[in-house]
Amino acid sequence: MTRKKIQIKKIDNIAARQVAFSKRRKGLFKKAKELAILCDAEIGLLVFSASGKLFDYASSSIQSILERHNSVNSENLPNLNEPSVELQLESNIRAKLNEEVEKKTHELRQMKGEELQGLGMDELKKLEKSLQGALSRVAEIMDGRNTDLISDIGRKVDLLIEENKRLNQLELETMTEQMQNIQGNSSESIVNNSTSSNPSQDYDSSDTSLKLGLPLLEY
Repeated sequence: MTRKKIQIKKIDNIAARQVAFSKRRKGLFKKAKELAILCDAEIGLLVFSASGKLFDYASSSIQSILERHNSVNSENLPNLNEPSVELQLESNIRAKLNEEVEKKTHELRQMKGEELQGLGMDELKKLEKSLQGALSRVAEIMDGRNTDLISDIGRKVDLLIEENKRLNQLELETMTEQMQNIQGNSSESIVNNSTSSNPSQDYDSSDTSLKLGLPLLEY
């Protein structure tokens, strides 16, 4: 019959808890003693019960084991007088960055024509070549931007020309329409004036028709 597994949690019953503590403490000390004998290990155990009572086991002496433990820990502690590896690495990186910044600042001053007294002919020629290369790159960029600017201006000029043509055509059409309206009004006025200035013609013609008709009736 297999033993029932006990759930690992705090035992609520105080009496049962005390019994379990006593049994398991003895078993723990027995296993520690066997380990010390079988493996020639130096073992020390300190156990405090729930009531605060101390139980200890040591393969030799608990005091000597504690002193050995403290000495080993003190040897493994880092020396506070020496910087850590991280601090040394950070310091080296910072020193390299400062050196690089100082170097680039010196080169920039030389490109401005400063601090050239200690340079030899080879170094001056190298500096001159570097400046010429930089000027060439600047000129290329300026040419490219000028070309883009000229193209943009040309496109704007073309748009203005097209807009001017459109406005001229619109103005011409408006003037033509106005001239046609003026000519139409003038023709109508001339016709009306001619009709109203000769009313006697209608009267004479009607009178003539009457005179011609009278003799025919008398005959």
